Formats: sequence, C-alpha cells, structure tokens
Amino acid sequence: MLALAFTACEPIENRDSIGGAITPDQLNVTASPIVVNGKNGNMVVIENKSAVNPKWLVGSAVSYKAYDTLMIVSTGNIPVTFTGLNADGTQINKSFTIKIDTLSTLPQEYKYLFGDPAAGVTSKKYVWDETSDGCWGNGGYLGNSAPGWWKVHLSDVNGQDAVYGADGYMVFTLGGLKLTKSNAAGTTKETGTVALDLSWVKKDDNGSVWSKGKLNTTNVTVLLGKQPNNANKPVNSYQILKLNDSKLVLAFPEGGDNAGSWSTAWFWMFKTAAN
Repeated sequence: MLALAFTACEPIENRDSIGGAITPDQLNVTASPIVVNGKNGNMVVIENKSAVNPKWLVGSAVSYKAYDTLMIVSTGNIPVTFTGLNADGTQINKSFTIKIDTLSTLPQEYKYLFGDPAAGVTSKKYVWDETSDGCWGNGGYLGNSAPGWWKVHLSDVNGQDAVYGADGYMVFTLGGLKLTKSNAAGTTKETGTVALDLSWVKKDDNGSVWSKGKLNTTNVTVLLGKQPNNANKPVNSYQILKLNDSKLVLAFPEGGDNAGSWSTAWFWMFKTAAN
C-alpha cells in the first residue's frame, strides 16, 4: 500500500518537443525569375518549402515570406541569400545567384525617378527647382502642395546649407537603388539607398489624393533633408506629392503620417537636370 501511495503521487511531466533542426544542405528553397519572351525577367518568384522561418535577400529586395514575388531592378548575376530560423533558435543560410536578362517589369514611377532602361537611361540628376515660389520651406499639411508659410528661395539656400549649397545636386541610380548627394564641385558626397512605397496613399479633407507614395532613404537624405524645429534631425521618409519626368515634390509632416490638416509640414521642390 505504501508503494502504491508513492506511485500515485509521482508527478507526470509533459514535455513539448521542439522538433529537429535542419541543416543548410537540407534547405528546400528556390528563386526563379519569370521568363518573358524567352528571357529571364526581373520579377522573381521565391519559395521556401522548409520548416524554418524565412528571410530573403535577393539583390536589394527583402522578404520575410515563405512564398513571394519580388521585383529586382538590375540585370546580370544577382546574389540570393536565404536565412532560415530553426525551431530551436539556430540559424542556417544558403547563398546562390540567379541571372536577370531584362527589366521586363518596371512601374512608371521608377522610370520617372531613375530613368527608363528601355531608353538607355538608368540614372537621373535632380537640382533645386528655382521656378517654384520657394524651393524649400514649410506650410500646411494636406493643405499646401509647396512651401506656403516660410519660403526659402534658391538665392537663400546657401544660408541654410553650407555643405551642399544652392548648386548641390542629387543622382538617383536604378542599379542598387542608390541616392548620391553632392556639392557642385563633387568634392563632398553622401551615398545611400532609396525605396519607393507606391502602395501608400494620403488623401486630403476633400477626399482627393494629396500624396501618392513614399520615398524612404537609408544612410542619406535629400538636399536639406532635416527638421529645423527638431534640432535638425534627419528626415528619411518623405511623402511624394509629385513625381513625373521632370519634377519631384516631397513633403514631411512634423506630427507624423497621422498629423492633422494644416499642421506644420516641410516641402522640397526639385527638378531634373542634365547629367
């Protein structure tokens, strides 16, 4: 009876099994360009058939999905790196290359900003738009579409930007999605990357589209990309008010994307120039 008592009181322990981790050679992942007219286009289908959490880096495109379609913006041999997270917390990697023959799919906004590869143009130069009534300054968010309150004209830019000045320029390059900011002499430069978010739309109080996307930068800003009312903190996310073959107009609301109408926003007015 004593033995039975001890047996009845013995705890039953349930252990959840984490599951076995796989090794890099067991990964079942593919990245396949979609073929257009017999050539590998720049839309790439990625598939992860392994039981790991995925992270993809295909050229400069990133995805955390098991299955996705990515747009690549350069041709040639494109590096692919897959990082998988096992259930036990270990990481495994696999790297390979794919070949892109042609930029078969490119949204019009990319052609406006970077140039049209079909026309042999893969980079564009931008300068301040002196034709605007103020090429930089502030105004009302969702109300103005250019500096409406404090306006800095081209002749006054040197007083606001001692590094790049009124003659500073930017070059947007499709390969690598690069943004290079330079002074007129080319002796001072900053280079980073840029990403377009064309799914982001902001409407004004009348329901009209005020901003038709975002331009996000990394390790670089546009000319005078700062917040004067916030210790000149850099601006790395800009709302796109205008983007066509010759103009680029950007805005940044001090109060964030959900700022109210006519709250303070900053505006940048650029135009294209000959390379």
